[in-house]
Amino acid sequence: VLQIEVALQSQYRCGYCHSQQRLMGVALTVDHIIPQSVGGETTLENLCLACWDCNLAKSDRITAVDPETETAVRLYHPMQQQWNTHFRWEGNGLYIVGRTPTGRATVSALKLNRPQLVESRRYWLEAGWHPPKDE
Repeated sequence: VLQIEVALQSQYRCGYCHSQQRLMGVALTVDHIIPQSVGGETTLENLCLACWDCNLAKSDRITAVDPETETAVRLYHPMQQQWNTHFRWEGNGLYIVGRTPTGRATVSALKLNRPQLVESRRYWLEAGWHPPKDE
């Protein structure tokens, strides 16, 4: 039941790169935003869907370095922060760009513009399926 609530809360898309599960061709995984290894709990407020690549890149981190300021900052928290505050789409939706230190650090650390994902976004754009309509 919790997994279904997480999927609904996440709108069936990755909390980080916002790829939609229906377009990915694989089920997204449930991610502990604050990992259990650093005290994160298994609660709806600490869980989101994540694509496998974002989940693997994030691992058990909660901080990363902002490439612009070279300071360590907290990674984006999908349940506590608004995506559009920290990120924006560029290139008609091909690329995610960080607007804030948190956004820039998350884009870099989770590799939100990895080549394979950008290529998929290109096809999704052509089909009119991307970016998600509420952004």
